[in-house]
Amino acid sequence: MPDTPTLASLAADLESGATSSHQLVEQCLAKIADPAGEGARAFIHVDKDAALDAAEAMDRLRKARAAPSPFAGIPVSIKDLFDIKGQITRAGSRALEEDARPAEADAPVVARLRRAGFIVIGRTNMTEFAYSGIGINPHYGTPKSAWNRGVGHVPGGSSSGAAVSIADGMAFGALGTDTGGSCRIPAAFNGIVGFKPTQARVPLDGGVPLSSSLDSFGPLARTAQCCATMDAVLADEPELPLQPRPVKGMRLAVPTTVALDDLDDEVAKTFERALSTLSRQGALIERIEVPEFHDIGVMNSKGGFAAAESYAWHRYLLTSKGDVYDPRVRVRILRGEGISAADYIDLLNARRSFIAHTEARIAPYDALVLPTTANTPPKIADLADDKAFDVQNLRALRNCSLINVLDGCAISLPAHREGEVPVGLMLASSGGSDRRIFELAAGMENIIRV
Repeated sequence: MPDTPTLASLAADLESGATSSHQLVEQCLAKIADPAGEGARAFIHVDKDAALDAAEAMDRLRKARAAPSPFAGIPVSIKDLFDIKGQITRAGSRALEEDARPAEADAPVVARLRRAGFIVIGRTNMTEFAYSGIGINPHYGTPKSAWNRGVGHVPGGSSSGAAVSIADGMAFGALGTDTGGSCRIPAAFNGIVGFKPTQARVPLDGGVPLSSSLDSFGPLARTAQCCATMDAVLADEPELPLQPRPVKGMRLAVPTTVALDDLDDEVAKTFERALSTLSRQGALIERIEVPEFHDIGVMNSKGGFAAAESYAWHRYLLTSKGDVYDPRVRVRILRGEGISAADYIDLLNARRSFIAHTEARIAPYDALVLPTTANTPPKIADLADDKAFDVQNLRALRNCSLINVLDGCAISLPAHREGEVPVGLMLASSGGSDRRIFELAAGMENIIRV
């Protein structure tokens, strides 16, 4: 992976004059346009002229000491799920391409990034309608994971292009979504950081929904501090310096129920090594059972919230455009057709009970710590078979989705060493614990890879 700078180092360089916004945008555009790179598959649309114009404006504002924030002029990518004024939001699909009208306004999260001076470099590719954790897109191509690129591994989804844009230095921050891991899975598969906020902190307006109960909008970037910076902007909160927590004394719980089942050897090895490192540094780590995690399989037996709520949104579009959907996405959405109103009410009640019992069980700990995914990035060529795809998709989504159902917050940190296959370590807790998760992550992210 290229040695990409952090948001803080870029802000310092902009302030000192060591670089300019125009230079940063040109640098990102060159990487996107590189025919040997993944730009053509990572991006569905590149906002070249608008980005260059915005860069020039930010450079003038900084020269006049009027930059809207220290991060003004830094290029970021936007997942194709979000409205950008004057552009069509395709959500990675061909079904919205012909009849959809250009957005009349930016999504609130996009508007907040612009207000801070971040520059939209383009719209990133994604799993169609955000409905898988793998990242394959038959319409716009599939960007390859940063790992072992000559072979061709999946990027993770659904925020596939978002993660690759960061890994390859085509943007310095990325706006993604997370319904069952769609920020954290591609972060894990590309060796970067991805954050899922507590849902209520970041407005969902202006984004194509997958599941209104589970959707969250979050950042992908190089470090926990970078994600915390973007998260504060997205949530319209003050951007405060992140104080890393000392590893010594951290109270961490490893859930042995479901989360450690069927791990790839590399995932298990890397995860246990990270735990040993944290323990040696003084973290208090306890392995606990979380029997409530078994309930999620029952809740999802008919498709769960994602199937029910996506079908409600897609049912008319499927009637007119269903033949152009990715068949793997269409079949998942159509599972929602068989979910009755009574089934849905049962889901709501089951989730309330799950949240209450799980929150009580994990309350004594600073965070849960678990592998982000059960698998390492599968080869794209190995997933041509639908059954193989389904197996790997479920393995990618399983651990992350536990936290979405909990209505919690979580971060995925790279835990592998240089040259090893990417493996993510996830820190998670109940809703409202976002700041604590960032502090824990900042305290351990440079330690767990030693």
